[in-house]
Amino acid sequence: MEILNTISQVFLALFSIYVMFMFVRAIRLVPNQYNYIVERLGNYHKTLGAGFHALVPFIDKVVYKQDLREETIEVEPQECFTQDNVKVEVDGVIYISVMDPVNASYGVTDYRYAAVQLAQTTTRSVIGTMDLDQTFEERAKMSKEVVEVLSEMERPWGIKVHRYEIKNIVTPRTVQNAMERQMTAERDRRAVIAKSEGVKGAKVNDAEGMRAEIINISEAEMQRRINEAEGLANEIEAIAEATAKSIEQIADALAQPHGEEAMQLQLAEKYLEVLEGIGRGENSIILPKDISNYDALMEGLSLNKLVIGSDREKK
Repeated sequence: MEILNTISQVFLALFSIYVMFMFVRAIRLVPNQYNYIVERLGNYHKTLGAGFHALVPFIDKVVYKQDLREETIEVEPQECFTQDNVKVEVDGVIYISVMDPVNASYGVTDYRYAAVQLAQTTTRSVIGTMDLDQTFEERAKMSKEVVEVLSEMERPWGIKVHRYEIKNIVTPRTVQNAMERQMTAERDRRAVIAKSEGVKGAKVNDAEGMRAEIINISEAEMQRRINEAEGLANEIEAIAEATAKSIEQIADALAQPHGEEAMQLQLAEKYLEVLEGIGRGENSIILPKDISNYDALMEGLSLNKLVIGSDREKK
């Protein structure tokens, strides 16, 4: 009897502890950026937001805890074949967050695993439509298409796909060697083209410089000749004007009283000055028959026959 009483007391104590544990467990403190999914008797009842909540013991049960923060999920490397039948390994990263905790809990078994699988299959499909070179150049296009496919499942799965980034595209070693040789050949080709363009540019610049120099020299020569011609013309014009002016002055002087005598006197002075240099060895002269007869020489100059313009008009 005592054994039965002891067993019943132990059972009662354990039951009391269990009831107290269930009552304590019915009190839930939900952290910020979390949602708890509560079921009542196996059916969805409500979603608990951040804060203090009291549930009904033995009836209400928290079955899912959804983190609303943005998650980073790695997509494992997978083998893909490009359109030109080159095998590559591609991996990436998905950035998602839960928008609807209810659909994330009941719409799919594991939204993380489902998103990764869908991203992998979509990546294989996109790479299968591209050549090898395009896969390196159009990563943004592949990421965009994966995000578009995942976005179609946002509502049923209760998630939001923010972006998908391709981390690595790994090719076989033989393909890498061929690509390296191709890149080396391309760099050599660009170097040769750049060198030839530089030589061409230098020759063009030299030719243009020589052409400009020749043009400048010819223009300078032309300008010099023009300046000399203008200077000579101005000189001839000035001499002609001076000669005409001097002739007019001489004519005016001859028209004055005793002008002819003054002219004869001046000519006589010039004649005597010339006679002074006759004896020089470098001179070759033709002398008149009688150089001592001054009057005859003056008469030969016919100064007495000079007619002044004003006297001619008077006559």
